Order: sequence, then structure tokens, then C-alpha cells
Amino acid sequence: MQSFSKIAVIGAGTMGSGIAAQIANAGQEVLLLDLAGKDSPNAVTEGAKQRLLKSDPPALVHKSRIDLITAGNIEDDFHRLGDCDWIVEAVVERLEVKRDLYRRLNDVIRDDCVVTSNTSTIPISLLVAEMPKEFRARFAITHYFNPVRYMRLLELVRGADTDAAVMDRLADFNDRVMGKGVVQCNDTPGFLGNRVGVFALQVGMDEAANLGLRPEVADALMGRPMGIPKTGVFGLYDLIGVDLMADVVNTLGDILPSGDAFHGVGVDQNPVMGLIKDMVADGYSGNKGKGGFYRDGGLNSVDLATGTPRPCLTDLPPKAQAAADAQLIGKDTLPMMISGAADADTQFCRRFLARVLGYAASLIPDVTHSPQDIDDAMKLGFNWVRGPFEMIDALGAEVVAELIREAGIEVPDAIASSVKNGPFYTPKGDQLAVLLPRDGVYAPVTLPAGTTRFHITKQCLTPIFTNEAASLYIYGDDLRLIEFHSKANALTGASMQVVAEAARNHGRGIIVHNDAQHFSAGVDLNQFRIFIEAQDWTAMDGFLNDFQQAVRALKYAPVPVICAPSGLTIGGGCEVMLHCDQVLAHTNTVFGLVEAGVGVVPGGGGVKETLRRWHLATGDWEQAAWNTWMQIGYAKIANSPEQAARLQYYLPKRDGEMSNRDKLLDQAVLLIEQLQADYTVPEEPKFILPSAGLLQKMSDFMDKGIQDGLFFPHDKTTAMQVAEIVVNSGGDDVLEVSEQEMFDRERKAFLNLAQTPQTHARIASLLDNGSAIRN
Repeated sequence: MQSFSKIAVIGAGTMGSGIAAQIANAGQEVLLLDLAGKDSPNAVTEGAKQRLLKSDPPALVHKSRIDLITAGNIEDDFHRLGDCDWIVEAVVERLEVKRDLYRRLNDVIRDDCVVTSNTSTIPISLLVAEMPKEFRARFAITHYFNPVRYMRLLELVRGADTDAAVMDRLADFNDRVMGKGVVQCNDTPGFLGNRVGVFALQVGMDEAANLGLRPEVADALMGRPMGIPKTGVFGLYDLIGVDLMADVVNTLGDILPSGDAFHGVGVDQNPVMGLIKDMVADGYSGNKGKGGFYRDGGLNSVDLATGTPRPCLTDLPPKAQAAADAQLIGKDTLPMMISGAADADTQFCRRFLARVLGYAASLIPDVTHSPQDIDDAMKLGFNWVRGPFEMIDALGAEVVAELIREAGIEVPDAIASSVKNGPFYTPKGDQLAVLLPRDGVYAPVTLPAGTTRFHITKQCLTPIFTNEAASLYIYGDDLRLIEFHSKANALTGASMQVVAEAARNHGRGIIVHNDAQHFSAGVDLNQFRIFIEAQDWTAMDGFLNDFQQAVRALKYAPVPVICAPSGLTIGGGCEVMLHCDQVLAHTNTVFGLVEAGVGVVPGGGGVKETLRRWHLATGDWEQAAWNTWMQIGYAKIANSPEQAARLQYYLPKRDGEMSNRDKLLDQAVLLIEQLQADYTVPEEPKFILPSAGLLQKMSDFMDKGIQDGLFFPHDKTTAMQVAEIVVNSGGDDVLEVSEQEMFDRERKAFLNLAQTPQTHARIASLLDNGSAIRN
């Protein structure tokens, strides 16, 4: 399908510059225009580029991508739009401003140029009401979510006159090149994502106020236990901006039909909205201001009744704590949230789910005919683990219907259809099907070509080996797929049992992949804390050895092994990846061996593999040892494969990347097939460790860092244990060691550090408070 080659974005605010950055991330040149500046013509757009370079999290996969963005202004450079084949309008949400721009565009653009708006509030019918039919045929809405690089959803909205070929072209480009999950929406107010997502936030806020719950309690209940990001409602308000969220609520209230349930939790009806108005007036606009619902670094939260800050509760509410414990053993926690005593916490969960799930179901069939559209919008645009209809299936349609009746709401026809016909999603042969409630029939779940979401696919598969932390599947033509599925995919002994089983029962090839938010956040520190506090060093050594032998078996399996990660791939997760034949990574993958931050060293072959790779890159064992020591000692991370290549975690000549994470699995299968023809098992490497003289250089470096206030004493202790792995500390000559000896050195260094009180303090503070102390 024809792609786009000359693209422009008009509007250099947060969204416009973010869209331009994602176009540059895709390797495409883009012209960014805005109003002419007062001091210099391109001051606005040049300023936007500087903000992109400084953004956190990074908007660019690498700072060099900024060179693909050309800054301009709509006075001097408007004529350049005549060369473009796609123009994205991202100016202020005012109808007349947009209409004036379209009239100007119509005079200069080519007759095949596609124009789209990033609006989330103004219908196409109003935007192009005054434009000629030829313009309307090439016009659509492309509603990206902020931050554009990280939020996967694109709502693509067709107007009454939009050419179908234009929609296909936009969908293909955004799916294949921009890496977006495209959901095509009707031209209805709020589309899908914001309509359901903002309603859910307002309901959470409303129910918390009505039941007298603290913000931190409501967020703990409706966050991770329900498969919603841990920010919940109040934390998300602070993150986005209390003032900005209030504007969104106002806008939705203005555009939604008068009978819509949103008005029951809008500005005038929700008791918290008055408090929000006062907070914004006093400068409490969220994280960007003096704080919001949470203040003083999260130590205090606002009393929703009085607006007075008070210390946050330090312990999770019992229901949320029970759910957190259940998640550690892989249990579905959603049903837990509505069961038990009829206390305020349980009532909050029951009423929240009743109102939100009922609202989502009420949008069918008027807003969309398929539950999949709404589920995809919430998963891709709001990072929900499950969409509303998947949540209904998890609870049971009959149970949800009863919750809705209990809340005094009429049960929507879509839920009644599920009660009658079956769950919204069900396997039909080897394919998952979705219920179309209006017709009472099932249709295949639809995804673009070359796209697989394993959490969908696996519903038609049965694992051949499984436990609470991971599963092994037969996939495709006798391949094996390892899926981690613990909380944050933290690796445990059970996780590594599955890795070891895959190496034994390997089929024709092995893929290590999951489509959770994070591939793996590393080894579960809770287990190490247990070992430390029990002083059970033998068990700790056994755990590390089992981990090492599992990744060693994976590395030397007689078939190709592909790791296809996305999200956090750090610590132990990175070590698993480093032992695979090839890596096929999502563009937003975060790589790193971060163990030094909690006072330990990588103990699963991470030091070994980093040293080997630096030697391959430099040809010099002493330089490789120094680079490895610096990299691991600083716990360096990379926010993209391009950055990871500078750390040798990603090898561009060998590995690959995909802009759309949903295409990782299909491409990994193709890579396996390419490697199978002449695959040979890697040879075991030998390592040459530099003589002890290098230790003094490392020690001096750390002493100076402590003297300059850059390091703490335990940083040196940790760094010198890394040095003990990569340097022959026992002699003045270089030392040749085997791969197993490198494994042994890692375990010894890990155990030495684990027995220090400083490491215990770091691990405990991270687990208890969310950040490791410096000591």
C-alpha cells in the first residue's frame, strides 16, 4: 500500500510536537509549523524541538532523530505544505481556528494530499462543513494519545465523505510505520477511549467521595487489583494535570448527548469537581504545580470532604493487600474485589465496576457494534490490562448484571445478550471470536495483517508446562513459546523452571515473548529479601545457580532462540534476553542491568555476557573489563534499541526492532525459520581477565567519586565486587577462565554483597517505599 513520504504537522504544542517526534522516530522527515515567534520566526517550533530533547520520559528514541524535524512557521513556510502528501493539524481546539486553517490549506495543497485533525472533541461534520467535497474526501481524524511515543492507541475517525482508500492508507501507515494500534471509530462525541476512560475516572472520584474513602485507598482499590494502572484516578489526575483533566471533563460535558450517563459525574454533579476548582485556583494543578490530590512528594493526600491535606496511610487497605498477595502467585484478582464483607471498600469496587462496565456496554451498538473496539481502546489508550468486556467475562455476565441492578441501573442490552448467548470472547476452533451483541452472533477477532496479540491467541492454546509465574506453549509449526506472567513479570524460581523446560522440550525453535506492559522487571527482590533475613545463603546460592543453568541451557539449546521483548527488559529479564541467539525488540523497549542500584550485581550471567560483548566490540579484554565495570556499576539503561546498541545489549548487525509491538511475534516466527536452515549451537567462550593492576584504577575512581559527593560508600563496595568478577584480583597476570567460572564469580560477588547490612537496607527500602536508599 502507498505510504506517506512528505509529512507536515501544524501546531507545535504538546500533542503536535509529540506527533512530529513519533514520525521522526519512524525514520521519516517531518515539517513542524506553528505561529511565527516574536524574537525569531521559528522560535515556537525551535522551542518545541528543545522540549522534545529534554522530555522525560524521552519523546525520541534517540536524540539524533531531532534532525528529522524541520522547524518552520505558518507565515514564511506555508507554501511548503504544497509538497506534502499528509498534513496533521494539531492546533488549538477552537472550531473557527481550524476552519480558517483548512481554507488556507485548500488553496495550496496537492489534490492527493491527505489532511487529518488530532481533535478529540469536535466532530468531522463540523470541522469540514464549509469545505468542498474533494477536500472532505481526503480528510479524517487521527486522534493520538499523549505521550504519543508510548501510548499505543490511534483513534481513526472517518467522515461521511471520507474516501475508504484514504482510511485504509492512514490505518496501514499508522499500524506498520508509526507503531500504533488503530481503532476505527464512528464520528461520535468523545469517540471511544476518552468517552469510557474519562467516565471511569469520574466514577472513581464520585464513589470515593460518596463513600468517604481517601484518595490513596480508592487508587489502591481501582488500580492494579482491577488491572488499571496503579495511578488509579487521583494519581492519574495529578499526572495529567488537575486543570487539564477538568477541561476535558468540561468539554465532554458540552458535547455528549443530554441523556448520557456521563452528565451524572460531570462538573456540576460530581462533588469533587468543586474542590478541583479551588485547587487549581490555588496553584495545586497536579505534579507540574504545587501538587494536587497528593502533595509533599506523595506523603500527604487531600481530604475529599474538606480539601485539607493529611498524611497518607502507609498500609494498603486489606482488600488491596490481599489482591497484591494473590497477584504474586498468578491469581486473577478482579473477582476478589467484589467479594467479602459489605464494607466501604467492597462497596466502592462493586459500584465502580457496575457503573463503568454498564456504561461501556451501553455504547453498543450506537457508538460501535463490536466490544473489541472498546476493549482495544482502553487497553491501548489507557493501559488497562483488560478491556471492559474482557472484565465482564472474567466476572461473569450474570454477576455483572446483578451488580448493575444493585447500583440502580438498567442492565444494557449488550450484557443481556452475553447472559443469553455466552461470553463476549470465546475460542472458535483455533481462533478467538467476539460476540456481536445486537445480532447475538460471533465474529472473528480482527487484527491487521502481520499482527498477533498473544494474550488473545493463547486463549485458543493449552500450555504444555505451566506454573504460577510462566507457561510454555507449542506455537505455530512445532515452535515453543515461553510466556512470563507474574506480577510485572518479575522472575522467580518458577519462571526459570519454564525456561529450563523449554530448553529440554525445544521443538523446532524457541521464542521468549509476552505482550504484557513489561517483558520483565527483573528477578523478584522479595525472594532475595527472604533469603537475606533468614540468612539462608545456601538457598540463595541455589536460586542463582538454577537461574544460571536455565539461561545456559537456553543459550546452548540445539535450536534457534529468539527473544522478542517490549517494555522494561531489565535485571534478570535482560539476562534472559542476553542468552538468546537474536533479539527482536519493540522500539520502546528499556534495556539494562540495574542491580547495582540495590547493592548487588547481576547474578544470572549478565556480567559475563556484557564482558563478552564488549570484547567482541573492542578486541581488548582490559578495555572490555573497564567498560563492563562502568556500565554495570552505574546501572546504565537504554530507552530504545538504538540506545542499547551503545551498551552492547542490542547488536544492530544481528538483532532487529519493530515499531509496533503487536508485530513482534509474527516477525519472530519468520526469524526462526530463517535461522533453522544452517543453525549451529554457539561455541562456549573463554574469557581473559586483566591483571590485578586494574583494580587500583577502579578503586581510585570510586574514591574520587565519593570525595566529590557523586557516590556513597556502599556504591564503592558494590562496584568493587563487580571488579572482582571481571579482573584477576588474585594475581599480576591475566587469567583465562571458562564460562562456568564466570557464572561462579557472579554468584560469589552476589552473595558477598547480600550479606552486607547496606544491601539489605537498599532492598528493603525499595520494596517498602518504592525507592532504594543511598548508603
